[in-house]
Amino acid sequence: MSRDRNVLGEPLTPCCHDPKTGFYRDGFCRVGPDDVGIHSVCAMVTEEFLAFSKAQGNDLVTPRPACGFPGLKPGDRWCLCAHRWAEAAQVGLAPPVILSGTNERTLEIIPLIKLQQHALDAVH
Repeated sequence: MSRDRNVLGEPLTPCCHDPKTGFYRDGFCRVGPDDVGIHSVCAMVTEEFLAFSKAQGNDLVTPRPACGFPGLKPGDRWCLCAHRWAEAAQVGLAPPVILSGTNERTLEIIPLIKLQQHALDAVH
């Protein structure tokens, strides 16, 4: 169980176990000192976001088995880099987020109100 907190100040819940997400591939959007990309936003990816990310140089669709990356399809949950999610939000392509699975470190980059505007789960 993760000791990290989510953006609501509660214990961080898993983002996804199938496919196994997170920088540490433990299902959680945990952020540690070696995660320079800050993979902290638990999101349900959309076709539009996947195309946007690929256009920005980060292909999240193509599987990379050697890296333990299955490739994503619309509807998958994944721990996204906070900066990439913020870039997508600026152009209206941010995927929905799961607040309970989004790490509190996200708040260093994205305001809570912005995340709440894209939330799939209940807003406290």
